Amino acid sequence: MSNVGAHVAAVERDGYTVLEGVITPDLVAALGDDLLRLESTYDVQPASNSFEGARTVRIYNLLALGKIYEQVPVHERVLPIVERVLDPGCLVSSLSSISIMPGEDAQPIHADDQLIPLPKPHPPLVCNTMWALTDFTEANGATRVIPGSHLTDHSPEYGHPYDSIAAEMPRGSVLLWHGSLWHGGGANTTNERRAGLAMNYCAGFVRQQENQQLGIPQDVATHFSPRLRRLVGYGIYAGLIGHIDKHDPVAMLGDAPDDDPMVWGQR
Repeated sequence: MSNVGAHVAAVERDGYTVLEGVITPDLVAALGDDLLRLESTYDVQPASNSFEGARTVRIYNLLALGKIYEQVPVHERVLPIVERVLDPGCLVSSLSSISIMPGEDAQPIHADDQLIPLPKPHPPLVCNTMWALTDFTEANGATRVIPGSHLTDHSPEYGHPYDSIAAEMPRGSVLLWHGSLWHGGGANTTNERRAGLAMNYCAGFVRQQENQQLGIPQDVATHFSPRLRRLVGYGIYAGLIGHIDKHDPVAMLGDAPDDDPMVWGQR
């Protein structure tokens, strides 16, 4: 079984997998430095609700805020696994930072797809990843997971205590999970921040968590790589979903689409 296949099998079995050391130290450092720049520039402050956390700094819509983030959705060690868990027509659902500061409580256990009104269990509609920009330890708030919970027939009750384990991993690693997995950020009992990137994907027929086409200025998306353009939604899923008057929306960015991208023209 290939390395990709082994990770996909772990997601099918356990609901998650850890890709250790797949992000280069240079990129990890650059991402961490740029998040500090954004926090300062925009005076980003923690939220005031139990889900986002009162001591957790989050920055949303990162693809609109710096060219460095364009490397994240298309990473060659991560995207091939996501494409196997979902399919090659998957989309960027959201890209944000999550920095858990000292003194933060554990986040309520939840499933990322629990707002999708479909019976469970079901095939993965969401596949999310957490990039470790610092070491993730049980003490500093490593994501807590409940192995196998993606196979249950319901979602967790918000705020209910559940037994979970910390998905510890060294800096430069990536945690990847099925959207039905029960999980949550851990409590940070240390004196240092736990910094990570939440790079989230969804199936091509599912509405994205962050509205990529409105949130990313068109002049920014024009300079994305062809694969990243498709990932944020400038494309058509299965020859039908996402078209504009029977045309591939990538034409809006100056790309030449297929002569007839629609499913009817392919039959």
